[in-house]
Amino acid sequence: MPDQKIDNLLNLAMDATPEERTKSENLNVGFDLEEKMWGVIVKYSGSESVLTGEDIQVVPLLGGYAVVTLPESEIDAYSDRERIEFIEKPKRLYFETFQAREASCILPVQAGSNGLTGKGILVGVVDSGVDFFHPDFRNEDGSSRILRLWDQSIPGNPPKGYTKGTEYTKEEIDKALALGETEGRRLVPSRDVSGHGTAVLGIAAGNGTVSEGVNRGVAYESEILVVKMGNAGTNSFPRTTELMEGIDYLVRQATAMGKPIAINISFGNNYGSHQGDSLLETYISNVANVGRSVICVGSGNNGNDRIHTAGRLQQGQSEIVEMSIGAYETTLNLQLWKAYADEIEIFLETPSGENLPVLSERIGTQRYRAGETELLVYYGKPGPFQVTQEIYVDFLPTGTYLTSGIWKIHLQGRRIREGNYNLWLPGGNVLNPVTGFYRPVAAETLTIPSTAAKVITVGAYDSRLNAYADFSGRGGGNLFYPKPDLVAPGVDILAPSAGGGYTGVTGTSFATPFVTGAAALMMEWGIVRGNDPFLWGEKVKAYLRRGAQPLPGFDRYPNESVGWGEDVIIRLH
Repeated sequence: MPDQKIDNLLNLAMDATPEERTKSENLNVGFDLEEKMWGVIVKYSGSESVLTGEDIQVVPLLGGYAVVTLPESEIDAYSDRERIEFIEKPKRLYFETFQAREASCILPVQAGSNGLTGKGILVGVVDSGVDFFHPDFRNEDGSSRILRLWDQSIPGNPPKGYTKGTEYTKEEIDKALALGETEGRRLVPSRDVSGHGTAVLGIAAGNGTVSEGVNRGVAYESEILVVKMGNAGTNSFPRTTELMEGIDYLVRQATAMGKPIAINISFGNNYGSHQGDSLLETYISNVANVGRSVICVGSGNNGNDRIHTAGRLQQGQSEIVEMSIGAYETTLNLQLWKAYADEIEIFLETPSGENLPVLSERIGTQRYRAGETELLVYYGKPGPFQVTQEIYVDFLPTGTYLTSGIWKIHLQGRRIREGNYNLWLPGGNVLNPVTGFYRPVAAETLTIPSTAAKVITVGAYDSRLNAYADFSGRGGGNLFYPKPDLVAPGVDILAPSAGGGYTGVTGTSFATPFVTGAAALMMEWGIVRGNDPFLWGEKVKAYLRRGAQPLPGFDRYPNESVGWGEDVIIRLH
């Protein structure tokens, strides 16, 4: 019997065969194949002692959350503990300046009578790391502006309270810089291979040294904290557990240093109800209330993709959702989320016209075979923190590739109270371009965790054209609160490049740090300069919303595309 205190994906993973899990992109995320150990997210109550046990490794997080690593064989018994409230499987995360600074009205704030620079404020990023040798992150004397760099992918010396990676101090980074590139990188071997984190941090806080100030970031005199997500083991792509630990570390560091912090998150994923109710989302909303912090998250780049569709069923009505699977697709998963109060009959039709049996509305794993494809279905029930119901389908090849062509999802409204339904495919550009829904819906394409209630959710616009960027993830009526909050420049941004110099970047990943930097400037004005000692958290969000300006093409604000408008720092007085 599936465990109701364990989320659907983890229940399915433990019920699936080793072969099925290997073929799936989703089911083994968080599982160490060699050690047979799971790293999971846990919500608990009481003292941290309720989490411990033999062969169990615990990283307690703020607010009654933890990342727990334990043997697969112990998960059921662990969930039976009275103080364990819920266990969630980790998910995979995906990546989401002069002209842009000018467009967002940062230059006048930096150069005007206020002269805001971010001084006295910490800027923290959880990303792919940073090229700490880049001059834009160094002071005039050559020393580093980075106070701490925690590389989760390098085993050796983790920060106190954490179990993975190595933490490097400013003193160690300064010593490495003094030694030069060759010897210095041996002392501090952390690298930003993708360059994503370097670009993000440069927009938020780079000082523009290489460009003599032309490509200066927003909070260019702030001090910096960096977390590089990663895992030295198998499947070393970033996961939600590593993101949560990174945020936790940044907030604790800022609290210990007694300084306000603006945190940037330019990662996301597409798995979940998109209603802010996963443990990842509720954790981030809770931790946003700790210390004097602001957390900014990109809305994702799924706005013009074919990975989401939605509709509204009436009593007795039938609908067919068509989905194409392109040639050479090796794996795919589909989520259908609906109100639990609605009873909907669901079955799939294969490209050859074969109708598979109606999915049984019973909790647990169901298996179907269709040509070269095996379907692994999990018909879930609401969790303790959700009123929605998930039907999850993993498409697994019996050989090398899935059965390509047009698949049809048949929906029959048997007993309807609300009628709304949403379907999502994986984001992160992992699918064949041909794969997707025939009638995609742009609304509700925010990636998770930009759906968390207490974060500032940032979309993108093209500052050259003063026009909305259609790839930017959008909100909608699915959330109980309006998102996104605002948009910032995110098209052809010139940002620091790992290895030196600058490069052009596009995406909400690079819109978000404009707002992170803007939040740092606002906190400098309010907290450091004493104009408003309580200017952090939701108050910063409120100020940013008020200062946002309209974009052409929209007559209603807030709206699902640009929220309250484009990022403009309001006049501080």
